[in-house]
Amino acid sequence: MAIKINTEPCDASFVVGQSHWWGFPDLPQDVDWPCNSDGDHLTFICQIRMEDIRHLDHLSELPDDGMLWFFADMDYFLGDDEARCEGMGEWSPDSFRVIYSCKSTTLCTHELYWESGEPAVLPPESVTFEETGETEYCHKLLGQPAMTEGWENENEGLLSLLQIEEEDRWHLRFFDCGMVNFMIPYEALQRLDFSRVSVCLHSL
Repeated sequence: MAIKINTEPCDASFVVGQSHWWGFPDLPQDVDWPCNSDGDHLTFICQIRMEDIRHLDHLSELPDDGMLWFFADMDYFLGDDEARCEGMGEWSPDSFRVIYSCKSTTLCTHELYWESGEPAVLPPESVTFEETGETEYCHKLLGQPAMTEGWENENEGLLSLLQIEEEDRWHLRFFDCGMVNFMIPYEALQRLDFSRVSVCLHSL
């Protein structure tokens, strides 16, 4: 089984320290907001509090406690034509980052603003979780990529740590009916070695 992520707009104060999508990340104080090799901040995608999904992780593939954060070069796919664009297939290692902390408390909200004073993030959304199939088309944790035709062999020994689908509400498009998957070797996940994560974009 995989874990489906449902999102819903909410008040920004509601998500501080909680699992959420978009908005500002609540990172450990000694961890900076990650950037790509051009010095641009990676888009904060989501943070997942492990205790929120523990009851759905029947194979204990993820840690029981702590917080997991996902960042990537997503601005182009959110409509910023001037942003750096990663293409089809595997993305360059500096274009994404997965961070894990064994603690989900004593975190510091990292804020980022445009020169106009507007938040340089999409409005935060609260999340809920439910069981779903291994290869479902949805935002999900674990399982296998829904779009596997032609690249099954590339996935051998890998789990889809996070799958991101296109979303009209966010104007999120991955070329033509595409999706992004954060992939990790199973043995690396067991060691909590998130430096082994890779990211692939596949589209029809």
